Amino acid sequence: MTKKRILFVVNPVSGGKKKTAFNKQVLEVLDLSRFEPTFKITNHINHAYELAKSAIDEQFDAVIAVGGDGTINEIGSALVGTAMPLGIVPEGSGNGLALYLGIPMNESAALRRINRFDTVPIDCGKIQDRYFFNIAGMGFDASVSDKFASESVRGPIGYLRTVINVLSGYKPKKYSLQIDGKSYEREAFMISVANSPQYGNNAYIAPNASINDGILDVCVVHKFPLYSLPMMIFHLFNKTADQSEYVEIIPGKQISIQLDGQNSVHVDGEPIDLGSQIHIEVMPKALNIIC
Repeated sequence: MTKKRILFVVNPVSGGKKKTAFNKQVLEVLDLSRFEPTFKITNHINHAYELAKSAIDEQFDAVIAVGGDGTINEIGSALVGTAMPLGIVPEGSGNGLALYLGIPMNESAALRRINRFDTVPIDCGKIQDRYFFNIAGMGFDASVSDKFASESVRGPIGYLRTVINVLSGYKPKKYSLQIDGKSYEREAFMISVANSPQYGNNAYIAPNASINDGILDVCVVHKFPLYSLPMMIFHLFNKTADQSEYVEIIPGKQISIQLDGQNSVHVDGEPIDLGSQIHIEVMPKALNIIC
């Protein structure tokens, strides 16, 4: 039987976790009678994308993202529209997509999932010429992503510290939206466009979002009084954000958003500059995932 050739793309800094023993772990857990692993380490932005593109040319059978949602985004973006599946060993700060897919946070357990090699097609979002698989957004959460990208402390603790710092001075912004031909004018704390339900760390912004329904959930978080922040946090972690009076969720397939002035945007947690007029669309079943 010919072995499947698998490329493990390892982000050495994701989640603030050392991965020096990862290769050894793979050799102990992966079924080496069926799989032939190759390891490559990323050392610059977009390197994971480049390595995944090369894996297609080199006819690997799968690419495994060993990192967080940013690493998954780079590799997934390279594999969209191809038959090659993406596997995940979650090593990020939030691990939103992996948590939703039920992929274990434990390395050995995640590798045993790869041994099964069960694949499912999932939807992805396209924002301008970029793809996202979890959540894209603008406003407060994008400002947090922008600030967090330059922080030296990674992981959940560093992220929480960044949230608190940004929250103290953040002001809501105005947005003009077109969703499947219908117009909306909103002053919002933030807008998240969700392919899957959660940011990560089990914080659910769009509890009913699905990665295989051909629809994106546009989550508009309206301006809210500071005293309601504990209840907002409760809703996030109790999968009831859609029940908050300050959260409006509009499903759609074709979404245009006009930003008012300078506004941060993030794609799967990575801050990017996309200008003031943004178009987003869903791409049904565009990526195969090992889960």
